[in-house]
Amino acid sequence: MTGALRLLVVEDNELNRALVRAIITRAGNPVLREADIIEAHTLAQARAVLSDTPVDAVLLDVQLPDGSGLSLLDELPQPAREHRPVVVAVTGGVMPDQRAAALAAGCDAIVTKPYVAADLTEALSAHLADR
Repeated sequence: MTGALRLLVVEDNELNRALVRAIITRAGNPVLREADIIEAHTLAQARAVLSDTPVDAVLLDVQLPDGSGLSLLDELPQPAREHRPVVVAVTGGVMPDQRAAALAAGCDAIVTKPYVAADLTEALSAHLADR
């Protein structure tokens, strides 16, 4: 990865977006701490960002006002392609079937709300290290 990490945060809740920014900018991992954070409040905004901006990672809220965040996964490059971003799903639901659905849809990891800083940074760091 060259240059700053580009992290797309797809989250409709303003307080949650602020919390994610605070967690990332204070992360122990310098790659995360120095990330260029791009925000989208809806699926439509996320699609607009992804149409012209390459990103390295996506923090994806599963429940958005204009649909399921998981539907965005179909529009990303497939896992075998070099430039597919790391995708960490975020959900308030912790049911095993919801976790399984997110992983089956192509998410690399799942983090539950309310956010725990260590869970979020560890999920991103672990999967970014694999790239």
